[in-house]
Amino acid sequence: MGHQNATSRSRLPSMRKLAAATSLCLLAAAIAPTPAVAANTSSGPASLVDTFLGTGNGGAVTGNVNTFPGATMPFGMLTFSPTTPSRPPGSDYAYKDHRIEGFSLTHLSGPGCWAGGVVPILPTSGKVPSQPQKASEPFSHQHESAHPGRYQVTLAPGSDHAIEATLAATTRTGISTFHFPADAQANVLFKAADAASRTGAGSIHVIGDHALAGSVTSGYFCGTQTSDTTYFVVQFKRPFRSFGTWEGNVSSKDSRSAAGAGSAGAWVSFDTRHNRDVQMKVAISYVSTANAWANLKAEDDGWSTQAVADKAQHAWNKLLSRIDVHGGTHDQKVQFYTGLYHVLVDPNVFSDANGQYIGYDRKIHQLPKGQHTQYANFSGWDIYRSEMPLLALLAPKRSSDMVRSLLNDQAQGGWLPKWGYDNVYTGVMNGDAADPVIADAYAFGARDFDHSKALKAMLHGATHTPDPSSWSGGYVERPNLHDYERLGYVPGNASETLEYATADFSIAAFAKALGDTQTTDKFLKRAGNWRNTFDKQAKFRGFAGYSEPRNVDGSYPADAGFGVHNGAYGQSGFEEGNTLQYTWMVPQDMHGLIGAMGGNATAQKRLDTLFQQLNVGPNKPYYWAGNEPGLNMPWAYDYAGAPYKTQQVVHRLLEQVYSDKPGGEPGNDDLGAMSSWLVWSYLGMYPDSPGAPVLTLGAPVFPRITLHMGNGHTVTIHAPKASMKTYVNALKVNGKPWHKAWLPASLLTGGQQPSGQDTLDFDMRGTPNKQWAAAASDAPPSYPPADSAGGR
Repeated sequence: MGHQNATSRSRLPSMRKLAAATSLCLLAAAIAPTPAVAANTSSGPASLVDTFLGTGNGGAVTGNVNTFPGATMPFGMLTFSPTTPSRPPGSDYAYKDHRIEGFSLTHLSGPGCWAGGVVPILPTSGKVPSQPQKASEPFSHQHESAHPGRYQVTLAPGSDHAIEATLAATTRTGISTFHFPADAQANVLFKAADAASRTGAGSIHVIGDHALAGSVTSGYFCGTQTSDTTYFVVQFKRPFRSFGTWEGNVSSKDSRSAAGAGSAGAWVSFDTRHNRDVQMKVAISYVSTANAWANLKAEDDGWSTQAVADKAQHAWNKLLSRIDVHGGTHDQKVQFYTGLYHVLVDPNVFSDANGQYIGYDRKIHQLPKGQHTQYANFSGWDIYRSEMPLLALLAPKRSSDMVRSLLNDQAQGGWLPKWGYDNVYTGVMNGDAADPVIADAYAFGARDFDHSKALKAMLHGATHTPDPSSWSGGYVERPNLHDYERLGYVPGNASETLEYATADFSIAAFAKALGDTQTTDKFLKRAGNWRNTFDKQAKFRGFAGYSEPRNVDGSYPADAGFGVHNGAYGQSGFEEGNTLQYTWMVPQDMHGLIGAMGGNATAQKRLDTLFQQLNVGPNKPYYWAGNEPGLNMPWAYDYAGAPYKTQQVVHRLLEQVYSDKPGGEPGNDDLGAMSSWLVWSYLGMYPDSPGAPVLTLGAPVFPRITLHMGNGHTVTIHAPKASMKTYVNALKVNGKPWHKAWLPASLLTGGQQPSGQDTLDFDMRGTPNKQWAAAASDAPPSYPPADSAGGR
């Protein structure tokens, strides 16, 4: 494919050159730093991934996108990445920063709340800093490079104490080579009580002259009061000459143990006058220090940073190659493969190499027969919309284990998590996101889990909640279920009503696939509760009918819906959005919504107005590309008889709010959610209705795409004239004309013939064919309950 290096703009300069045949040059060559990992020679799609994309400011609304550039494996437990002073939520790294505080061991990709960043490890030269907890080193992007599974940077470049650090990772371990100046004292500092979020306690112990071990308790995700413990171990290839610890502002040379909250750690020192390389391995576990040692032994028993980096690159290429794109521009391919990379970073492996993991009951569990891995960190509210279907298609075995993981969580903790952080219920975001996550996995081919057990778990959360009069608090899936079942909506909260209705539809879709007609009918009826927040009398911009928060007595507040009545915008009654944005969040019944609005022509006009601005945030009456509730909105034109407008708006978004820059996403990546929208959009299709095996259609960007599904099925997309400026004129599926604005998911999953092949042939033109797939019979399906009426 002739891949180029996506991060060539920030590649490290060569640290060693061949000397001329003179003694002076030979001496220079002898003392010059030697890169621990050779200059990037990666090939395949991994070479197109720019891990710095997303580390900068993503837009005026949301600030940083908050992805991290460091070394990790697909879904890795350990993420070995730099910590910079700004410490953005989840990533712990901001492209605007120019100092590094250490290389920490856990991160999340753009969650919007502080998490991970545990145990920053910082190499320094000379005397140990007087305040090691606050120590940092300068760096520049000209002396920094990163590729999937590998990160390299020079600290204090250009100075006489420059240190070249190279990091690589396996799933649960990391390896690093620190190339120090020739100095009598080169140090490695371990900030054991440090984390991006508040730490409860940290401890560290120096073991002999080659190793350290410790733990840090952190968490408190998004302001919650829950925490968990990460155990870590460290091993050096060569013995250190001296060591010490600190607690608070007090340092103690030759001390082997330290503990505390916020400021506690240890240092070890080496003489690098004759051997300037210090190699170090780290491993983590959420179960015990012993398991961390076992993880290290199981995954990296050697001392080659290059070998670990090569293995990581191979793993990334294997997964990224599931989608092979040809044509398009270099920047488009960088954005595409970087987006796919971010999709495959989370959720994270949570079980150890021996199969043990800590459950939601805080007890140690062993993986049951048939499950290979326990996963954690499901950003459910974000990933159910488009990420989980993509994971299920590309990695069905892993995705099946993800569903098994959620079912384990429910069995051990009593409920499915809606935003589970490690083994902690956070209750972050509203709705009941685990239901569509499970239904999505099944609909898109990840089915190696107990279906009956899954449906039972989903029904438990959707039908059980404490009576408000006797509830003393604590996590439940649907804390407002009591009112939702009684009234058909959540008083004062339109977005939660819409989320519950979407979750109910996913239960209905899953139950239908399993042949459970009674459950299907019951929850399909509940999925129609969106109509109970649809105020037909609400008017704005000459249009009538908006979703609004509703009072217990059935009335709508005079100032509901931020601006529909009084011209002011805010978020009262909505989770991160406003009425103009949330009204469209009815993916299960878009035809019902469009009908309630007055029909296709009216719906198109409303969408046209909304897309006049593309990324405004929650406080303006236009589209917010940077947040998940609106991800389905560009595809709404498919339902309203104007598929060419879906194609047009999606391409506008790809060109205007995404880019190959550090701030190249419109908002927080939310553990791959925003990236998954980009990937689907480049393919020209989108899983619009959570739990339904249906893909709405746009227009592919690349002239040729081959999808190698995880089950062995292959789909080839031919679109010879595809670009950001072309539209679908006609489509053939397996050689036969296709006139609909949607495809069945079985075309991608292979249905009953997973090892087979399917072909899509797009005829692309520079002007829109406004008649293609525009008939009512060609629109994607909707799933209204039998008694649908359209609001009240």
